[in-house]
Amino acid sequence: MGLVLGLALTLWLIGAVVKAPTGARWGMIAVLYAGVLLIQLALPAGHQLRVATGDSLALWVMIGVVVSFVLAYRKVLVRLRKHAQEPETMVAESPFNDTELNRYARHIVLREMGGLGQKKLKDAKVLVIGAGGLGSPALLYLAAAGVGTIGVVDDDEVDNSNLQRQVIHRDDAIGTPKVFSAEAAMMAQNPFISVKPYHRRLNVEDASELISEYDLVLDGTDNFDTRYLVNQVCVELGKPLISGALSQWEGQLSVFDPTNGTPCYQCIFPEAPADGLAPSCSEAGVIGPLPGVVGTMMAVEAIKVITGAGAALRGEMMIYDALWGETRKIAMKPRADCPVCGSKKAGKPTSV
Repeated sequence: MGLVLGLALTLWLIGAVVKAPTGARWGMIAVLYAGVLLIQLALPAGHQLRVATGDSLALWVMIGVVVSFVLAYRKVLVRLRKHAQEPETMVAESPFNDTELNRYARHIVLREMGGLGQKKLKDAKVLVIGAGGLGSPALLYLAAAGVGTIGVVDDDEVDNSNLQRQVIHRDDAIGTPKVFSAEAAMMAQNPFISVKPYHRRLNVEDASELISEYDLVLDGTDNFDTRYLVNQVCVELGKPLISGALSQWEGQLSVFDPTNGTPCYQCIFPEAPADGLAPSCSEAGVIGPLPGVVGTMMAVEAIKVITGAGAALRGEMMIYDALWGETRKIAMKPRADCPVCGSKKAGKPTSV
């Protein structure tokens, strides 16, 4: 046996000297091993050549099995090492560049968000209807949070009277369409997102086509016709709707998502109020920071809906009273007779 092992070592060293590939060296040893097996099989017991090569077929078979096992184990280890290096490749193919990773670091370290949540924000498409008091803070914070695509719909232009509360606009933007003023502010805040401005009023003809392009809708409009239209289209398309409203010192918001068992907007507000019962901000007034509070809450709810973090205000309405510093929530249920979503409900829901 010593003779065979010596020959195997010699073949390996010769291969190393001539710089033969490792596979070729193992091939020469395999030929030597096959020759030894042939000797053990063909020659009779006691033959000098058979004795010189160990004189035991069983022993050489056992050696072959052990070596084969070792080589197979080594191959498995090589594959495991290669697999262990794959995360480095994943990092190299990260959807975020170094600047974005640094920018969103405070999100990524949140247990409820992490890198996956931030990736969901980057992939999300959010439509904000209205670039006024509620839309201003919502748009800024959605942009800052890294929502990948943000659409903004508004047919109005920036007016001097807006600047008391609509913080996305600047004095030098007076006379500019609000959607373009908002776009400039958002891109200045975060150049890694895409902003789509729609300088027009949402109408029946194009509402479905536009909303279908987005995952989530935020409604910050100030008229009931648009609110009912947006709600109806969102219900038809199965899109979550985050709606906010303001009056003087008080604001409210909720997430209307009938697909997930919540009421829709018209379940809670079946009819528009009579003239004079719901005066506009220009008629009743509004404290400047209030839209910032409620609009920012709408942005938070949007982030929660997109990432799945926490519990969004589905089936609940939050009411904030700025004058007295009070916040309360009201539970809401869908109405079976709602003309918009009643037929989509299972069971026998009751009214609020």
